[in-house]
Amino acid sequence: MTLNFKKITTLLSILLLALVLLSSNGLANPEVEDGLADQGCTIVAVGKDASVNGTAMITHNDDSSVADYRLWIKPALDWPEGSKRDIVLNSHDYVDFGNWPDVDYDSEASRGEVMVMGEMDQVDHTYQYFHSRYSFMNEMGVAMGESTFGVGTHLPNGEEISRVMKEESDGIIDCWYAQDIALERASTAREAVRIMGDLVEEYGWYGSGETINVTDGDEVWIAEFYGRDIWVAVRIPDDHFFVASNRAKIRDIDLDDEENVMHSPNLVSFAVEQGWYDPDSGEPFRPADIYAPNDRLYSTRRTWRAFKLVAPSLDIGPDDIYFPLSVKPEKKLSVHDIFKIKGDYYKGTDYDISTGPAAGPFGDPLKYPYTPGHDERAISIMRTCYVHIAEVDPNLPAPFKGISWYGYGSPDSTYIVPLWPVMNELPEGYQIGSRYEDLDRDSYWWTNTYVQEMTQFKYNEAIEELYKFRNPKLESLYKMTPVVQKAAAELYETDPEAAVQMITDYAYSNAVRWHQDWLALGDRFFSDYWSLNTRQTPEWFDKASAEWAAENMPKMGRRESDPPLEELPLLCE
Repeated sequence: MTLNFKKITTLLSILLLALVLLSSNGLANPEVEDGLADQGCTIVAVGKDASVNGTAMITHNDDSSVADYRLWIKPALDWPEGSKRDIVLNSHDYVDFGNWPDVDYDSEASRGEVMVMGEMDQVDHTYQYFHSRYSFMNEMGVAMGESTFGVGTHLPNGEEISRVMKEESDGIIDCWYAQDIALERASTAREAVRIMGDLVEEYGWYGSGETINVTDGDEVWIAEFYGRDIWVAVRIPDDHFFVASNRAKIRDIDLDDEENVMHSPNLVSFAVEQGWYDPDSGEPFRPADIYAPNDRLYSTRRTWRAFKLVAPSLDIGPDDIYFPLSVKPEKKLSVHDIFKIKGDYYKGTDYDISTGPAAGPFGDPLKYPYTPGHDERAISIMRTCYVHIAEVDPNLPAPFKGISWYGYGSPDSTYIVPLWPVMNELPEGYQIGSRYEDLDRDSYWWTNTYVQEMTQFKYNEAIEELYKFRNPKLESLYKMTPVVQKAAAELYETDPEAAVQMITDYAYSNAVRWHQDWLALGDRFFSDYWSLNTRQTPEWFDKASAEWAAENMPKMGRRESDPPLEELPLLCE
């Protein structure tokens, strides 16, 4: 690999980019998060022996209020000898990848945040893969997601760790680029982890730390990048379930287990040099605790909830700080089980955000976090850009082994459809529109956001109607999709073009039909729930409102001579 820029240029560029990113980030609430970069995503992973289909799964809820939601398929390409690959920071920020490899990184839509830092040697062949806010699956069935984590600066050494690992790092590999390169080049999960690790060791990590879950159907790996050139990855058992929620997770590992652990050469020595770990102390070396300590409930409670959903008898509590890296589920998990976990908001627990005055009169869990009485961070939240569930069958060959069950918006009120990165094309609705432009009913993201908002007219009733409409259709899709997948894999042996067209037609038509049905559902919700008659508030809410009004605004909407409100007739019935 070669790099053709001067170091001072790199440093100045990174400083400028950091200023832009900090000024544009409207997600974090400093009073709640204490400056942590943990306003983001929840990921889970399921080993092949823990699923009902014998398939491994990884997921990603991309929880962002600014993300470019467009989805492309980057084609497989052969590259001439001597070709170079740009090294780009923030490359997934409103850049059009529809004509890859021709990309205009300087377009006005990118908001000036994209920076080409240099270039490295290109490989002879790159695979076809899905590219969106994050790239997430290639034609070889390698799939991944990410969860950003920060350092608790309130903890001992927290400020120093954050400064050394992030602020003093001159790395130029961010999470977007690492995942792009891995998916372009890796045919297995193990290979993908090694590619990302090699990149970070050579060029250094840029930005907040990341937990990345990776599978190829056979193995599931969890990789963590802490900053500078420090990283570690662990393979979870095939019968286990993993979750990360904006907090580094890799703690108790055997660094001598070369079959199931990979790491940077200086993983331990750098901590010793910094005085963060004493090998003579008798204490175990725990990478997450050393390089990214964080005890925030914002992160830990989601971990507790996900583990309790798959292993209810597990002896863990909602206020615990430390958890196992992964656990064995008490029953095997389906795609829909995982979809429900991705849409969880603590329903039925003491932390249920669909209850109380903050959820409004109709139990709406999608009100924006950090409002009083509604500041519990759930797995499913209103700002989720997309949910991706990768299901990879280790018994099927590429390019059909990996399915991306993909949907936009908060998982509880959206749908998912099967997509394959080998498809010849995607419906246009995945590539059009912007959250900074007017609502576009042809845009799949906008349509799901529209339905999400319509449910909030009267959530407790609308969401049940949504389930009744969605879940039977999903059940049919879950049954039919593996049949089509296997048929395409068999046909591929004799007629590759026909097999790819079969899977394209199946996925394309499903996506189009669901979009049309979802538009109609949103329109029906608007018709059914917008009016006063359909949104009569419950007695408890009226009482709470009356008590507040009597104390704070006793004359609002009244003269002293007016009769009580309950005695006034409704006009224009």
